[in-house]
Amino acid sequence: MDEYEGLKLENQLCFPLYACSKELVRRYQPFLDEVELTYTQYIAMMVLWQREKINVKSLGELLYLDSGTLTPLLKKLESKGYVSRVRASEDERVLNVALTDKGRELKQRAKSIPPRIAGCLGLSETEAKTMYALLYKAIGNLRAEQ
Repeated sequence: MDEYEGLKLENQLCFPLYACSKELVRRYQPFLDEVELTYTQYIAMMVLWQREKINVKSLGELLYLDSGTLTPLLKKLESKGYVSRVRASEDERVLNVALTDKGRELKQRAKSIPPRIAGCLGLSETEAKTMYALLYKAIGNLRAEQ
C-alpha cells in the first residue's frame, strides 16, 4: 500500500460529506427563495416552529452556530417580522428569541420544502433514516472528543 494512500481525495470520508452538504444546500435554495429565507435562517425557523421560544445560547448549540453567525441571522429574521428578541427578565444576560404570528404563518408556506428536498435525494426511507442515524452518531462522537 502506498504511504500516501490516505491523502487521496477518494479515500476521504470528509469530502463526500462536504460535497453532499454543499449540493444539498444548493438544492434547497430555489425552495427557500420562495419563502425568502437563507438556509441558516430556515434551520433557525425550524427550531422556533417546534419550540416557539428559545434562548440564543441554546439555539446556537442546537444549530452548531456561534454567536457571530447567529446574531446577524436573528436580527434579519426580526427585521422580517418572524421573530422577536427579548432579554430575560430574570437575567438580562440571557437573550430569548420567540416566534411571532408572522413567523407562525411562514411555517405554512414552508411545509412543502422537506418533501421536495427528499425527492431530490433519491434515497429510500430506510436509506435516509440510516444516513441520518450515522451522521448524528458521527457528530456525537466528534463532539464528545472536544
